[in-house]
Amino acid sequence: MSTAMQLPEHISNTKWSRLKAAADSYETPFLLIDLPTVAEKYRELQEGFNFASIYYAVKANPATEILGLLADMGSSFDIASIYELDQVLDHDVSPDRISFGNTIKKRKDIAYFYERGVRLFATDSEADLRNIAEYAPGSKIYIRILTEGSEGADWPLSRKFGCNPEMAVELAVLANKLGLEPHGISFHVGSQQRNIDVWDAAIAKVKFIFERLRDDQAITLRMINMGGGFPAQYLTKANDFATYCREIIRFLKEDFGDNPPEIILEPGRSLVGDCGLMVSETVLISRKSNTALNRWVFTDVGLFNGLIESLGEAIKYPLCTERSGTTEEVVLAGPTCDGMDIMYENHKYELPLSLEIGDRLYWFSTGAYTTTYCSIEFNGFPPLKYYCVE
Repeated sequence: MSTAMQLPEHISNTKWSRLKAAADSYETPFLLIDLPTVAEKYRELQEGFNFASIYYAVKANPATEILGLLADMGSSFDIASIYELDQVLDHDVSPDRISFGNTIKKRKDIAYFYERGVRLFATDSEADLRNIAEYAPGSKIYIRILTEGSEGADWPLSRKFGCNPEMAVELAVLANKLGLEPHGISFHVGSQQRNIDVWDAAIAKVKFIFERLRDDQAITLRMINMGGGFPAQYLTKANDFATYCREIIRFLKEDFGDNPPEIILEPGRSLVGDCGLMVSETVLISRKSNTALNRWVFTDVGLFNGLIESLGEAIKYPLCTERSGTTEEVVLAGPTCDGMDIMYENHKYELPLSLEIGDRLYWFSTGAYTTTYCSIEFNGFPPLKYYCVE
């Protein structure tokens, strides 16, 4: 197979020229963050769900430049720890634009959020709910429920977090007794969710809980937190964002009519995934025998310093090189001395035979969960550096 460098569909030649000019200034490995893309994705969400509040999931990429941009654009923030909270508060974000969205939290951390004015907390268990009642009295809570989000999601989130609908009803009743305000229900259908129908099933569960609480307990919930799940543009095909908007809005109207409750979205990957260009260097090219069919290409990024979501070959990023000519399938691996540090062995990327040691590889749509998942200094390698393009 013969090829020249082919950019992903969402990268124009003009955009590539701008990114490439910036990338040439830095030593690999690094992540280049295109801030205009973040702004574009935020506006896309605003227009697609113009009735919803957007709470950026900071864990996806907490770069201070991204937080500052989104804060200025009016975004709210989904926070998972006191450390993320401090980062966001540094951008003069008022606490009414912040949610403590982690259902697993220390008592002292609940108190820390409460002392700083946060009054919106996620929960999915009685123990956590009682902690909130003690250390954040009178706060609003929303209860996360389990969903069948593993099918269609490249990065499922359905087992560790959430409770079943019956328990959600019980927790709402208990919250009311404990002096908290049972405010809403949340769910997450899985990250990089390509099966839009799972939102339909999740919203139907939420309707059941709303009706049970209203009819049996005289408790009126006022909010649905639909989490994230919208896709970035990786190799595995997903519907365009307009299709997600159309179908999810249809599901909401089928269950809640033309006047749905307050809607919150918690995008992470879909907001910042496509803003990232990771640039790595080819460290070594080898074969395991004289008759081996595939070359091994080792790069200076791997599972432990930026590409952890290639674990199990779950996320497959668009990958390009400036070399051209005949290509062949390769195994892609990282630089560390850990045998697990192999990104892609079953899914074979094709790279040119002309590729040489020292050549750069360009990993597109790497803005989410790359810098944040890096090890501190495994084998002495430092965390992945990032630079911003405006």
